[in-house]
Formats: sequence, structure tokens, C-alpha cells
Amino acid sequence: MANVVAIVGRPNVGKSTFFNRLIGERQAIMDNESGVTRDRHYGFGEWLGRNFTVIDTGGYVTGSDDIFEGEIRKQVQLAIDEASVILFMVDINEGVTGLDQEFANVLRKCAKKKPVYIIANKADTPVKSNYYGDFYALSVGIEIFPVSSQNGSGTGELLEEVVKHFESEDLENPYEGIPHFTILGRPNVGKSSLLNALIGKERSIVTNIAGTTRDAIDTHYTLYDKNFIITDTAGIRRKARVKEDIEFYSVMRSIQSLERTDVCIIMLDASLGLEAQDMNIIGLAHRNKKGIVLVINKWDLIEKTSKTAKEFEDSIRKKLAPIDYYPIVFTSVETKQRIFQVLEKAEEVYQNKVMRIPTSKLNDLILKDIDYNPPPAARGNYVKIKYLTQLPTHSPTFVLFCNHPDEIPESYTRYLENRFRIHFGFEGVPITIIYRKK
Repeated sequence: MANVVAIVGRPNVGKSTFFNRLIGERQAIMDNESGVTRDRHYGFGEWLGRNFTVIDTGGYVTGSDDIFEGEIRKQVQLAIDEASVILFMVDINEGVTGLDQEFANVLRKCAKKKPVYIIANKADTPVKSNYYGDFYALSVGIEIFPVSSQNGSGTGELLEEVVKHFESEDLENPYEGIPHFTILGRPNVGKSSLLNALIGKERSIVTNIAGTTRDAIDTHYTLYDKNFIITDTAGIRRKARVKEDIEFYSVMRSIQSLERTDVCIIMLDASLGLEAQDMNIIGLAHRNKKGIVLVINKWDLIEKTSKTAKEFEDSIRKKLAPIDYYPIVFTSVETKQRIFQVLEKAEEVYQNKVMRIPTSKLNDLILKDIDYNPPPAARGNYVKIKYLTQLPTHSPTFVLFCNHPDEIPESYTRYLENRFRIHFGFEGVPITIIYRKK
């Protein structure tokens, strides 16, 4: 990513609202409560034909002992280091505050190396737009722009100046065409810890407090010369337990991330076993035709014998039947046990998901199985399957042409699915079989 714009400032000045406006969609969670954003959040924008990456950050508070605010400061500093242009956002209604002055002192250290613009937000009317002069007292930045994140006024003038600092062309979306893996699960099963362990740095804030992650956090990652996008998500609880608006939107972002991913890495807590909400998440991934890798985390906490893993796996597969095509990896993120095996399995599942079988090979193998075990006759009708082919869809889908497509029972479809898996693998991905009249 060559052209990076970081939006920084104290809490509750409208950074996430402005981030959503620059990227043209509601990715970041917005709320009147301060401290909603915690991790760095990435999106992509375009102005005057120049593409750029936008980073949304949490509110910077100096001198606080709060565990989240301390971690947020680290995330903001990483965004500043990564940025090509820094947008220091303030609230035009409140004027210069002590937190603004303290953060200006932080930015002053990098202002000589990188362009900094002060964004006087919430200038929703022409009268309010005239109040920005007070912020010259901060003595940081090239220029001050009054803007409104809500209605977009002033945004064009700001971006015209920002794009002048971009020295090279950037892609519209650097993530386009790269395999996308999403880490999902209930709260506090170790999703953020897994992401941090894989990339070797604190990409997501990790605490023992359930609900630490709120947004879906995308990370570009390279392993064995292969590129991936890994998304960390908020924990998904049952609807009845979701009381706050922020958690509701966090869960919605997690579900949206599931819908746009290729492979779901679904994490379970080994000490708690498979619970109803885990089954709901797995069922959701299955219905959306996503690849699935099941990760049993905190395996180091379990007292084990030589049969423990096999018995645990058999118990899970029995509860999830007939969904049984997923690989299971037993890990401990704390001790980094088998964490890279998770990514290797996810890559294998992705390759299975995009695998295309030649039509001639399909017919040679599957038609023999059909001849050996033909569909049962129904109401005196003998079902004859003549031909099959794979459709160009995002998950393995096969259409079989026959004389009586409505007479084939579900049990025979399961038989065919098993034969597909025996011949071609397809571990970790759902198979769809469609019957059409010859």
C-alpha cells in the first residue's frame, strides 16, 4: 500500500464517521459513546483518479491507566508510522481541549517527516465553518480544513490537497483476488490472539475481557510466498444476550465478514467444548457455502491421554452431523502449538473450494458409481442419470441431468456427495448437487 491516510485524534470527534465517508460505505462502527473504535481499521478510497488506503484509529488519550486506552495508543502510533498523510481530527464545537494539545505534542515529532492536516469536524453549517481559527494555537500541521463528516461539506477541498502528496499510483483494492480467511467464534476463545501469533505482532488488542474486538479487522499476510487476507472479528453471542447497540453492530460486522470470506476459521474453547452457539456459527458458514476449518484452542488446558483428541473429535462430528466435511486442528495459541497448521489447512480448503474438475473425468468416475448403485425407482419411474458437469460457481456445485429430477431422494444425494469426496477430496468445503431434466 503506497498511499496511506491515517485519521487520528482524541475520542469522539467523528473519526469513524469520516472514515466511512472517505471509503463510501459503513464499515466502521459509529456511536455517540467514546472509545468505540479500538483497533486499526482499513478501507480504500479514491479521489481525482488517485486510489489510497484509509486507516481509522481509536481515540488517543495520554496518561491514562485504562488497559484499552493504553493499547489504543500503540495502535494509533502504528497507524502514524504507516501513514503517508496524517489527518488530525478535532471538534469545532468544543474548540481546543487539553487532549487535543497533548496529542498535538505527539504529532509534532513526526510533522517534519510527514504532512499533517488539522480537520475541524462537525462544521455542519457555514456559520460553524468560521470557528476553526482557534486551532492554529495547536501549532501543528500544514493547514486547517473545516469539514462535516455527516454531510460531507469541505471533504473535497481537503482531499484535493491530500492527493498532492501521493508520489505513486496505488491499486483500487490491493486485497483483490487474494484468498480471504476470517477467524470466527464466540467471545474470548482466542481469535485476536491467533491473529497476533500468526503475524508476530499486536495487530489486534488482546485482553481477557470478552468483547475486546469490535470491528472486523483485515490484515494482509504472507506465508511461504503466498498472500492471504486474514480477518479478526468480534465474538458472536446469541441474540438474547446482546443488550448493547455497539455489540449488536459488532456481531453484524462479523456476520458480514463471514459472508464475504472464502474460508471460515471457526475457533472453539477446548475447556468448554462444542456449545449451541458454536453450532450456530458453523451452520451459518455451511449455509453460506464457505470453506470451514475447525480450530480447538486452549488444548494445553486439557488433561490428555492417547485417545483424548480422537474422542473429542468424534464427539464434535456426532453433534454436527450431517455436516462432517471440515478438518479439525487442535491448537494452543498461548504456547503457539500448531498455529501455522491452521493457516496451512485454510489454504488447502481454499484450493479445494476453487478446484475445477474436467467434465470428462467427472463422467468417467461418477457415472460408474451411479451404474453400480443407481437411484431407487419412485412410483414406477426408473431414474436414469445420463450426464453431469461442474458449474462455474464460488463453491463446488454439480448439475446432473436425468429423466426424473424430482424423484431422487435426499439419501441418494448424500451417497453421491460421498462419492465426490472419495474421488476428488473437497475437504472443508460444502458440495451442492443439482438435478435437471435431460
